[in-house]
Amino acid sequence: MLPSSSEAADPYVSGLSYVKDSRQVVVVEGGTKTTKASVRLYEKTGSKWQLKRISPAVTGRSGLSFTKKEGDGATPTGLYSIGRMFGYAPKPDGVRTSYTVTNRFHYWVDDPASADYNKWMYDRGNPSFKWQSFERLNHELYKYAVVVRYNENPVVKGAGSAIFLHRWRTGSTPTAGCIALSESHLLVLMKWLDPAKTPKIVIGTPDSIRADLVKSARQ
Repeated sequence: MLPSSSEAADPYVSGLSYVKDSRQVVVVEGGTKTTKASVRLYEKTGSKWQLKRISPAVTGRSGLSFTKKEGDGATPTGLYSIGRMFGYAPKPDGVRTSYTVTNRFHYWVDDPASADYNKWMYDRGNPSFKWQSFERLNHELYKYAVVVRYNENPVVKGAGSAIFLHRWRTGSTPTAGCIALSESHLLVLMKWLDPAKTPKIVIGTPDSIRADLVKSARQ
């Protein structure tokens, strides 16, 4: 539900004015000691940013982290680009972003010792012969998923991998580090995202979100 015009000023609209290279921003507001979060969708029309939707969400079992490490169960904070989408289900009608239908040969490598760390790989062999740790992208929770382009360019070994927006098990079940929403809310988000508007995602506490939005003007 969106707030009415009579409610207090939005906490992020002023900070969004510093974002110059995107017209869509997903704001994930959470905490370091909670797994509960909200996902807010903002879009720039003309010169003004507007809140389009607020959805409940969950983060990693360790909450948010400003120093994300592989396997810590935390969701990384910061401002990132949004990448492609995937899922074992067919591409939903209305989705404009590149979408891959996954099968048992699609993996995301989370083995820090591998040259393939934090990369999407397709392999028809035995994955255990190549990587000590990996995720299968036809996982039950990845019926639909959106890639958060975290820890890229360069990839830092051990800084965390495979961060996605995906559907939740329940509204109170945390993830291993991703952001999860109900399937219905996730589909709304996926159909709303427009690659032509260079969508970004910012994850954090209220204070860190505002700081990252301001910092985007210097990047």
